Order: sequence, then C-alpha cells, then structure tokens
Amino acid sequence: QVQLVESGGGSVQRGGSLTLSCAYSGNTDSQYIMGWFRQTPGKEREVVASISTSGRGAYYADSVKGRFTISKDNAKNTLLLQMNSLKPEDTAMYYCAAGCRLSCYTPQTYNYWGQGTQVTVSS
Repeated sequence: QVQLVESGGGSVQRGGSLTLSCAYSGNTDSQYIMGWFRQTPGKEREVVASISTSGRGAYYADSVKGRFTISKDNAKNTLLLQMNSLKPEDTAMYYCAAGCRLSCYTPQTYNYWGQGTQVTVSS
C-alpha cells in the first residue's frame, strides 16, 4: 500500500517555473513506476511524465518535453516535477501516481493516487 500527497501548486505567469512535490509513504515495494498526470475540467486525465523505481528511466509527454523534469528521491520518499517555461495550456490539476507495472501511459495502469495540486498559468 502506498499513500501519496502532492504539494507545490500555485499560480504563475506564462514563462514562469514551478516545482511540484509528492510525498509518498507505505510499502515502497508496491510503487513500481511512478508518474505525474494532469486533468482539466471536461477532459480525460493525461500522463505528463513517469519515472522508474530506481529513478534512472523517465518518460515525458510530447507536450512537456524539454520543459518539465521528473525526479525522485527514495531516501526522502519524494517525487518531484520541475516545470519550466510554463504555458497557459499547462493549467490543470496535477496528480502523482504509483503502482504501474507495464505500459504506464494511462491512468488505468496505476494503482495509487494523490489528491492533486492545482497549477494555474496566466497569459
């Protein structure tokens, strides 16, 4: 079992930066691949980035490549998402997730979720 709590959301202007944090606890053997997803009203939750248990392998959605960086610190039980050059289209509720084993690109493949943290980017 894994518990996830996001923080770090807020409001920034276009081009600004923000770092999201996800504190995780519980049985770390159940984490498998972890990831960040985002969702706006009326749209499906979509993957932003994912990272392997070791932290050595990462995946990024095309829309955030070159701007976002996912990382994790197993010693501190923390998953991070560094967001740079933010755009209004990045505005969404961001969720951290854990427990995916294979094809970790959709919400259905993850077993554990945080409550979400809001990110708003103004023009």
